[in-house]
Parts: sequence; structure tokens; C-alpha cells
Amino acid sequence: MRLSRYFLPVLKENPAEAQIVSHRYMLRAGMIKQQAAGIYSWLPLGFRVLKRIEQIVHEEQQRAGHIPLLMPTLQPADLWRESGRYDDYGQEMLRIRDRHDRDMLYGPTNEEMITDIFRSAVGSYKQLPLTLYHIQWKFRDEVRPRFGVMRGREFLMKDGYSFDLTREDALHAYNRHMVSYLRTYERMGLTAIPMRAASGPIGGDNTHEFLVLAQTGESEVFYDEAVTELTLGNRKVDYDNRDEVAAICDEFTAPYARTDETHDPSVFETVPEARRRVGRGIEVGQIFYFGTKYSDSMGATVVTPDGSRVPVEMGSHGIGVSRLLGAIIEASHDDKGIIWPEGVTPFHAGIVNLKQGDGATDSACEALYGALQARGLDPLYDDRDERAGAKFATMDLIGLPWRITVGPRGLAANKVELTCRRTGESEEMSPEAAVAKLAEIYEGR
Repeated sequence: MRLSRYFLPVLKENPAEAQIVSHRYMLRAGMIKQQAAGIYSWLPLGFRVLKRIEQIVHEEQQRAGHIPLLMPTLQPADLWRESGRYDDYGQEMLRIRDRHDRDMLYGPTNEEMITDIFRSAVGSYKQLPLTLYHIQWKFRDEVRPRFGVMRGREFLMKDGYSFDLTREDALHAYNRHMVSYLRTYERMGLTAIPMRAASGPIGGDNTHEFLVLAQTGESEVFYDEAVTELTLGNRKVDYDNRDEVAAICDEFTAPYARTDETHDPSVFETVPEARRRVGRGIEVGQIFYFGTKYSDSMGATVVTPDGSRVPVEMGSHGIGVSRLLGAIIEASHDDKGIIWPEGVTPFHAGIVNLKQGDGATDSACEALYGALQARGLDPLYDDRDERAGAKFATMDLIGLPWRITVGPRGLAANKVELTCRRTGESEEMSPEAAVAKLAEIYEGR
């Protein structure tokens, strides 16, 4: 993409209404525009990152054997009356009445609707196990929406729903989701710690939240520092192997990690003092096993091998897709702007032309632009007639992981400058070497 033809309404000053880093930088980098309290338009740069995150979530869900679908944003209230949650959910639910005087709602979650879909099409244990998921916009009417996309009223969520015959099967689905989430967050450059949590209005006995450590997090967290050193890396996981999946879950949940809601000081004190940490965390996902809470009330049953009929065992598993943008920025930024991890960056690299209009630099930038695209990469070429300082400031603000700087002096020696946004380190090399190095960095991502 050529910046002269792109829509990137950057701001030089910090907006007064933005209280945290991610909100400030998303507004300044032209990623979002507020349309109402807690409701945002996603401008081109923000939308690109959102789609990158969404794609990673899709890939890891399907790697784990989960099947995508799409449910509507509006739901009939009668489904929620069946489950008993319509009157209990509270004022966060946006209730609507259509022209035929039917009660509707803008979905804050989808347990009732997915249970209705299941019961209409599945009747035998032979059709299990089954996990269906979607990525869809949701609405919760927060009394005080704040912090940009971190606590908005409209947000994009991945919701997965597992259906199993037995509790043991359902707990394997729970573990399978935990492992797939760990891999998802790692691909986004995040350390997201699974922490024992409270179930809230979803219900259920088993639940873990995934929290990214950040000073602006809404939750106080208590953890063993050892948990931050765990990674899946390039491990291949057989999601059908119950023992393997359970062992990974045990590995990541063995170190103490709790939110303030479930914190147990007596257990925390058994952690060696040098490893005890207290901080704050941003919730970016949560998994629940709640058994037959919804299948009982809504009649979602299957025939078992002995011919009897039983309610299915269910779980609900969510990832805050739009919230993840804010969490990534909170975890990865400096005083100049955002620092995107390679896995979610809107563009793979920026090209800065130090002397726009000069035949040699223009030609070299065009050649780099084409060579990067030929290697499957998506560069952002700053071809504006602006001073060098303004171009560097824009690149730092929007946070692309790599920048190639092209100027007359370097080109005289067949050199360009490749700069890493995270470290600030620069290296002079030939244009061909810069393209090859970026292709190697992004290979397999």
C-alpha cells in the first residue's frame, strides 16, 4: 500500500478523553473513531489488525477440530426465557421490541442460541463430540464504557461451544480449548496466563481466565513468576490425545495464578517468596465447563449407547478479539508509539523514501515495494512529499515491526537501512538482502 493513497488520519496530540496507552495510540494512529460512548468505527489500519487477529483465532480453532458458523447479533427473548436468564441478566442486556411487538435482544453471548441449534439437529451420541464456534459482534450496555476498545459496549468476540456425552469428554474439550488458546496468544506475541477464575453470569464449576500482564489491567492478579516462562513454542499437539492435552494444561496451571476473586493467600504463601508476584492483568479470554446448565433447561438431549436419553455436557469458550488489540498495545509500546508483534502487524514493513522525487531513490523504493510483494509480504510505502522526521514519526506511531529507509547517500553504496522497531537497532545492507531477511523473518507466520 502507498501511504499517499491510504486513509490514515493520524493525530499529533494525545486526545483528552483517552486515559490509557492503547486508547491514546489507537486514536492517534487513526485506527478507530468513536461514534458513541463505547462504540467505534474501525478505520483501515485498525481493521487490518483486527482481521489479522481474527485469522489467527480461526486457524487455531480449526487446528483443534472446531467448526465455524455464524449466528445473528439479534436473538429472540423466548430462548433466554427458556434458560431462565432473560430476567436475571440485568441492564447490560440491550432489550429490543420489533414492529410485531416481539421481544428481542442484542446478543451479549450465545449459549441459548447455540443450544437451540444443537437440539434441532443432533439427537444421538454418534454425532458427538462436537464443538461449534463463531466470531461475531456483541453488545453489553456497560454503565461506564471507558478505555477505548478495552471496555466498550460493542465488541468482537470468538465464542466456542462444546457438546459432549460425558463429563470426562467435556473436560477434554475444556483442556483442548485451553491449549488452543495458549497457542493463539503466543502467535500474537502475548504471554497470556491461564488463571483460576469465577464463572459469573455464564455459570459453571470449571473456568479459567487468560490474562495479559499490564499496569492498566482491570484485575488484580497473584502469580508464581515461573508461569511467565512457560511456552508452547513449536510443539506439535495431537488434540485427540487426551493425556497429551491434559499434560500441557497441567504444566501451565500448576504454578499458582489467580485473580483477586479466587485468590487464596494461604496457598500463595507456599510459593517461594522470590517468585511471588502481585500485579494487574487484562482479560483476553475465558473458558467454562458448565455441564448440563443449558441442556437441562432447554431440552438438548441425545440418545446414549444403551438407548436412554440424557442432556449433553456443555462448555463455553470465549476470546475477546477486538479487546486483544488494546491488550497487545498495552503490552507492547514505547513513548513513540505502538510496537506490533510480527504475527498481527497491519503491514509487514514500512518503506521510507528520504528524498521523494529523486529519480534514484524513487526507483529504489519502487523496486523494494515490488520485491517485497513478490515474496508474499505486504509493505507500506511512505511516498508522501514530507520531511524525513515526519515520516519516521508516523512509522514509529503506527508501530510496524520493520522499516527500510532509502536515501541518496546509502544508495550510492547500494545500501539501505533496515531498522527493528522493537530494539531500535539498524543495519545497512543491500536492498536484496533486506528483502531476503524480511522474507525469512515472516516465513511460516
